[in-house]
This record gives sequence, C-alpha cells and structure tokens, in this order.
Amino acid sequence: MATIHIDNRPYSVKDGENLLQQCLSLGFNLPYFCWHPALGSVGACRQCAIKQFKNEEDKHGKIVMACMTPATDGARISIEDPEAREFRASIIEWLMVNHPHDCPVCDEGGECHLQDMTVMTGHTYRRYRGRKRTFHNQDLGPLVNHEMNRCIQCYRCTRFYRDYAGGRDFDALVLGNRVYFGRHQDGTLESEFSGNLVEVCPTGVFTDKSLKQHYTRKWDFQTAPSVCVHCGLGCNTIPGERYGTLRRIHNRFNGAVNGYFLCDRGRYGYDFVNSEQRIRCPALRKTRSAPFQSISKGEAIQFLAGLVANGTRTIGIGSPRASIEANFALRTLVGPERFYAGVSEQDGRLLASMLDILGQGPARSPSLHEVELADAVLVLGEDVTNTAPLLALALRQSIRRQAQKIAEKMHIPHWNDHAVRAAVQQERGPLFVAAIAATRLDDVATQTFRGVPDDLARLGFAVAHALDSRAPPVPDLPDTMRTAADTIAKVLKAAERPLVVSGMGCASAAVLEAAASVAWALCNTGHPAELCFAVPECNSLGAAMIGGASLELAFETVLGTVAYTGVAADTVIILENDLYHRADAAAVDQFLAAARNVVVIDHISHATSAGADMVLPAGTFAEADGTLVNNEGRAQRFFQVFVPQGDIQESWRWAQDLITAAGADKGDSWLNLDQVTAACAASIPGLQPILRAAPTANFRIGGQKVPRQPHRYSGRTAMLANIDVHEPEPPEDPDAPLSFSMEGYPNHPPPALNPRFWAPGWNSVQALNKFQDEVGGALTGGDPGVRLIEPLPAGKVEYFTNIPSAFERRAGEWLVVPLRHIFGTEELSALAPALAELAAKPYLALNPGDAAELGLAAGDDSQLQLQRNPGQKYRLPVRLEPGLQRGSAGIPVGLLPLAGIIVPAWGKVTRMGKETPP
Repeated sequence: MATIHIDNRPYSVKDGENLLQQCLSLGFNLPYFCWHPALGSVGACRQCAIKQFKNEEDKHGKIVMACMTPATDGARISIEDPEAREFRASIIEWLMVNHPHDCPVCDEGGECHLQDMTVMTGHTYRRYRGRKRTFHNQDLGPLVNHEMNRCIQCYRCTRFYRDYAGGRDFDALVLGNRVYFGRHQDGTLESEFSGNLVEVCPTGVFTDKSLKQHYTRKWDFQTAPSVCVHCGLGCNTIPGERYGTLRRIHNRFNGAVNGYFLCDRGRYGYDFVNSEQRIRCPALRKTRSAPFQSISKGEAIQFLAGLVANGTRTIGIGSPRASIEANFALRTLVGPERFYAGVSEQDGRLLASMLDILGQGPARSPSLHEVELADAVLVLGEDVTNTAPLLALALRQSIRRQAQKIAEKMHIPHWNDHAVRAAVQQERGPLFVAAIAATRLDDVATQTFRGVPDDLARLGFAVAHALDSRAPPVPDLPDTMRTAADTIAKVLKAAERPLVVSGMGCASAAVLEAAASVAWALCNTGHPAELCFAVPECNSLGAAMIGGASLELAFETVLGTVAYTGVAADTVIILENDLYHRADAAAVDQFLAAARNVVVIDHISHATSAGADMVLPAGTFAEADGTLVNNEGRAQRFFQVFVPQGDIQESWRWAQDLITAAGADKGDSWLNLDQVTAACAASIPGLQPILRAAPTANFRIGGQKVPRQPHRYSGRTAMLANIDVHEPEPPEDPDAPLSFSMEGYPNHPPPALNPRFWAPGWNSVQALNKFQDEVGGALTGGDPGVRLIEPLPAGKVEYFTNIPSAFERRAGEWLVVPLRHIFGTEELSALAPALAELAAKPYLALNPGDAAELGLAAGDDSQLQLQRNPGQKYRLPVRLEPGLQRGSAGIPVGLLPLAGIIVPAWGKVTRMGKETPP
C-alpha cells in the first residue's frame, strides 16, 4: 500500500495502480472517457486531468492525466485545483463543439456518460456557433445502431472490439484530421460480442437496435437482478420492462462471472419473452385432433387433480432450462422414482460424468475471472465461442498473461494498455485448440488440431501420459500425435496456472475423461490445474444434481416396454421442454401418441405442446424467480422483473397447485419460493448451499424492500389510465425482498438483490464504480452466487482407462459429428427476431476431398441417412469444411429439423439429382 495526498488529505491506495482508478475507488468524482476498468489506460481523451505536485513545498505543480500516472507513495495531487478544473472544462467544451444538440431524441439520453461528465465539469453553455462536422452512418446489422455524429473519439469502441474481443471487421478509419469508427462498408458486425459497444461507448454512437422496436427511456424501466438463460455460463443481467413488455437486457457486473460484458446471444435473445408463440392461458382439448380451448386456472387445476385422484400413473419430465425449484416441485409431485431428467441418455451420461469428475477429482472448476488468469490453456473438443461465448472472451484475455511478463520486465504497469501492447507486439501465451472443425479462437491459438471425437480424446490421453507416466499410454499412437502431446504437456507443466477446457460440444464421454486425465495428471505431479467444462443450458448442471432417468427410459415407460409398478404410465407432465429438441422426432411422436394424457407446462408453444392434451402457461425468467447452477457449479438466483397478465405463473406454482388440489401427501404446502428452495436443499444434500445464493424474501433494510423501479420512474398513473384513473396498489411479491414500486430502500442493497447501478451524478453504466470497493474489482459485499462443487485434495487418483481406438474410415459411410452455432441452435434465443436474422441454416459439412469423391460442390443438395434411423432422410445443402477429418461429416445440431438427432453416429451421404424430390 502507498499513501498519497489528494487536496492535502492523506489516503491509502494500491501502490503502482493509476491515479484515476484509485481516485474513483476512493469515491472521488473525476471525469473520464477513454479509460475503462477492463480496457486499461491510453490517455486519449485528456479528460481526467489533475494537478500533480513534486512535494509539499511545490505550489505550482503540473497538469497530468490521472489515468496515465501511477500512484506512488508520497504523491501529492489535486483534483479541485482551479487550473485542473479549467483544463477539464475546456476539454469538454471542445468535445462538444461537434457533438449534436440531440439529447432529447438520443437513445442514450438519461444514462449517457457524456451527459454526466458534462454536468460534472460544469459545462452548461455552448459558445461555438459554427458548422459541425458530420458523418454518414452505417448499417451495422440487426443488433447495433450507428450514429457517428455523436462520436468524441475516445477509442473505447475499437479497443474493445479489436484488442479485447478480437474482432477484425471494425476499426478507426482515418483521413486527414477526420476519424471514423466503423466498418470498411455497411454490413453486419461479425463479432459475437458486438452488442457490448452499446455499453462501452460513453455517448450515443452505438445503441441497441432491438430496443428501438419498443423504446423506453432508461428511467422508466422496471428491473430486477437476473441470470442469462441462453447458455450454461450464468452471466448476470439486468432485464428492463415497461408496459408488460421486456424491452432490453443490460449487463449486470459479477466479478467472478461475466464482469463487464455479455455475448450477443445473451444480450439480444430476450425477445422470446414477447414472442407471439407465448402460451398466455391454460388450454385443453378433448381429442388430439381438436383445437385447444382456453380454460380458467381453476378449471385446469381441477382437471389435473382429477387425473391424479383417479389413480392415473403419472410421470414427470424435467428440463435443464427450468430452475432448480421448478424441477424439484415436479419431482415432488410425481415422486423421485417417476421423475425423468428431460435430457437424452447420452447427455445425461455426459452431465453425470462431469459432476463426478468435478466432485471426485483434484482439479477445481474455475470462474470466468479465473479463466482470464490462466497462463497456458488446452481446449479439448469444444468450439467454445459457439457453446459458451463469454468463456471464449475470457480465453482471449488469458493469452496475454505470459506475454505481459515482457512488459513487467520493462517496468510497464499492466494498466498502461497501449504501452503494454506495443512492448508485447504479437507475443501470446500458449493456447492449444483441439476441435472437430475450425473455431473462432484459431486466430490466437498457438497450435490447432482437427479430428473426430475419438481422436481428440486420444490426443488428450496422450498428453496425460506425457505429464504423468502413471496415466495409461495410448496404443498405436502416430508420431505426429505423440509429438503434439509432448509439446502440450511440456507447456502445461511449465505454466503457473494451467487450464484445461472441454465440454459437451463433441457429445463424447471419452473427450471429457481425457480432459479430466490431463488436469488430474497436472495436479498429481505438483502443478495444480483447473478444469473448465462448458454445458449447453442455463441449468444443465443443476438439473443433473437433482437427478432423474433419461428421456429414452421415459419413452419406454409410457410405451410399456419396461416395468412401471406393473403397468405402463399413462399421464405425462412435461416441464419447460420441447422433446423434439432432445430426441428423434419419430420416437417423440410414438411417445406422445402412446400417452393417454400429456400436460405441458411451458412459456413457449412448440412441437411438443402441439401434441399435448393440456398446456399450462409458465413464467419466463423475467416473470418468475428461481435458482440456476452454471458450469462452474455456482448457484445464482434470478428474480421476477414484472408480473405477467392472466394466469401465467411460475412452473413450481403449477406443481404446488396440483399437489394441494389432489390432496397428495407430499409434505407441507409451499407458500413462497424460499420454502421450495429449503425443501429442495433438505432433500438433496448437494444442493444445500443454494440457501445462501441470495437473501430470503423476509430480508429488509431498515424495514424496507428493494425497489424494482428507479426513483425517476414516471407515469405510474398515466400508464393504466385506460383502465382506471387511480394508481393501483403495487402487486405483492411473497418470493423476493424486492417491491414492484419506486418505494423502498434507496441506497445500495446486497449485490444479489441489486436491480440497477445508479449513483448521484452517475446515470450511465459507469455508476458501477460506486458499487465496488475497488473499481474493477468485486462488488462491495462480494459477487453474487455460491459454489456447490469443490475438488478433493490432490493425491492418488484412478485415471480413466477406456481409451478409444483410432478413427478408421468406412467405405460408403461417414461419421456424422456435431457442429455448433451461437445463433439459431439455442431454442429460446432463436425466437428473438434480431437473432433470427443471424441464425445459421441447416447444412451438411464435408471435407473438400470427400465432397469431390461424392461429386458434390458447395451449395449442392445432399441426402443424409443415419444408420440408427434408416427410415429418416435429410436433404441438406453442402458446405465445404477443410478442417473436417476425411471420413466424417458435420451437421449443425440444434437447428430444426436436425435438433433431435443424436450424434456422433454413422450415416450415408449421397448426391441428390435435381429431379430427386425432397
């Protein structure tokens, strides 16, 4: 620690950090533009000027930029010095010379950092009356709107897009004394993280294009702390609602998870909440061929209670996209032995293997922040950018760790971003990527490897053996693979924080076991390693911890092919799950036809609900509360943003209503979410820590709840004047310590309950600084969430021995392997119109050599016929993928009509003539 003097008062600060970051951490209001906690300092805007003095006797001092000046012991500075204040005011005035007078119509108005800094410096009058510089705006695609005239040349956008996120289609384009931030021509931004420009930009140059479709001023949003539901990373979000419509998603800082950023799927996938496919009311039909008829909530419960009371044999099918509480409630309703996990047998085995590896091995699962700190990484079998985008962004930061040691030797502080990059040049830390096909991380990879899942697993097992001779050797290992394994092992062993990344992308248990073997071999040889698994859905790991048999076994139960209390089941309750995304369509058709009664509890209508007898409207993440467990094993609570209209309610409440109505002996009735959570924690020991994920509904600060609406919220009477001229009483919330009103505790709540970041004078996202003990660090009070899984101490471990044989091509057959896409393959975000424009279309990927053998060229129609289901044929256009191993073919899993296909699997590929019907 160092002691510095600010305006003649001593303060303890971190020695060596820059003065801007330390002043902000101490609570001072010092304006800035180009600096960002995640991006570091470049000194481009000159807005953070302060006066620095040599010593106590120095009365004149000199102007320096706080972001470029280290905090050293004994330093004396002044923020309030008249010359420094005048300098900062002049900077603002010159920036505003060309800035348009359009705050009332600017989408950024009300949470604009430029507005805040202008007020902070005291600039209230524009003296300039000349012509303003103007630019042509670009069409950057369906996600980000461009208004270049508002630019103040802070360079944040390019520094994030290019330097931090690795994008290459966006840059600062310079001609003479004019700087333009955009693409070389109009076109959709290619980066999966382009939406972060909306929050990174301190003005209104980049704004949320999806928000424009239902725009609301920022002070009129009702918000609540939430968790992204579009992959398994558990990024924290702030959804905003107005008039019963979810209108945007903003990032909610969690230092251990997503930090300052979100991926575009997480930011723009929210519009499924407003989809026309929403189930809005209970519906019943007398026969499967008849249309659905809307019924009341009471009629629905009475009908279902009658089924249970009449002794029908009921099973429940859960879901990895439903909360812990919803799955547990359904499990309680039908009984643990009649509850099915809602995933295929293959996925169930993979998830169970992950839990066993993380809980029974010595390698710890890291948070995303800890991934950024890794200095050598092996990615085995996972296309990370498409399955867990923020994990890929974290890996891009990890490759800087070893390279930054060059800057350290030159005594360049880590926060001096431009100087560090100039010193490091193109040096990167080791990142090895072994995947089925090309990935978006290949541009920064030290070395890449391509192969089918079994060959990728063999590479992993070979690395483990090279690290620890006690690990089993790989038979018939080619020299090239042995050399690669030795290289990877040498680098990982030399690292201070080695990391192994894998996941379910290959749909291979052997790949998971190989990744675990590498991490365990490092731990067993005195090199503590971390092991990060990517999982496909927001509660994949949580649902796996609850347990339950596979979908295939549920099918067999209903079809009567397995014993079920002597008789096959005849009533099925399906929770937030489209089975056609998880199993072969023909098998699902047969299953639904065999069930006498099919009840679907979901918020979106889909193919499964279309085959049901009854549908019940469930709340989305924005209309419900619950707990999700991410890939790290971190349990996090999400809270209801707004109360939906009609009979929509939380999934667990439907199960509770049925338990109560049927008079079943399931224990005490649950009156609120806390009671469900407590019952779940008591029933499943591994989930006991979820009780600490967030404060209970009884939590109060000074006797007050936390308000979901900001203190500037307007129109509470006017927005419902078409119904009643009197303001209605706010809805009661028995499940959370948050209120549906402006009234409540006005200051900082615990991080898990914080619905927004705002502070006096700080209306933009930069207000986050006021919620951290140290700017850029964890939230005051700690980052939200609680870990459920911890590793065993390092020691003797039994390595996996089931090493697969080397891949061998088959004459006339291809091994069909899964390929992943960030847009289109996740069922909820695919319903968001903005992302639907970017979604991939079904195709068949072939190695150019294989395509030539078949007489196929890019774009030609092919026919795919899988060995395990020869009756089903798929007509798909060909895409050439040079990285695919010869003898294999790839399909984009998750895209209809390919969503339910279980791969890897062998199949036949043939050319379709123009005369061949589809």
